[in-house]
Amino acid sequence: MQFRKATLSDFPSAAGIIRLAVEHMLIHGRTQWDMSYPTDADILNDITDERAFVLTDSGQTVVAYGAVSFNNEPAYNNIEGDWLSDTPYVVVHRLAVAPSERGHGYGRIFLESVETLASATGIGSFRIDTNNDNTEMLSLLSRLGFEHCGTVNYDHGKRMAFEKLI
Repeated sequence: MQFRKATLSDFPSAAGIIRLAVEHMLIHGRTQWDMSYPTDADILNDITDERAFVLTDSGQTVVAYGAVSFNNEPAYNNIEGDWLSDTPYVVVHRLAVAPSERGHGYGRIFLESVETLASATGIGSFRIDTNNDNTEMLSLLSRLGFEHCGTVNYDHGKRMAFEKLI
């Protein structure tokens, strides 16, 4: 397994993973993502802004994609609730695992890799948000020790906000 920054050559794989994740959510009646978000443009922006990361298997096939940011997430400034800390944090958006690779722990490995990266740079907080119907992500966050802190608002809806001190 390799966790690394995505390059433009990873775009087709990353965009394909996101498209399939959107389809999966829609098929299961979930409302977090749809055909208007996330888009190919979001993925390209992640890559060009150097916040796109991929997890590859031993054959270097991209199995998971996510946007990792060490910058402020504006939506987090107005949480309905309380964060655990008031320190710099890392945040992950648009995390998706290739449907054919689900059940192998790649989402966990991706998030643990982000945690290791953040810790190595002196960041002591990890924040993330998800929709209330994203059962897989909610379960993963619970298993990894994230605590529910409240709700954040985006133009496309409210999300449950979580934080883990690292």
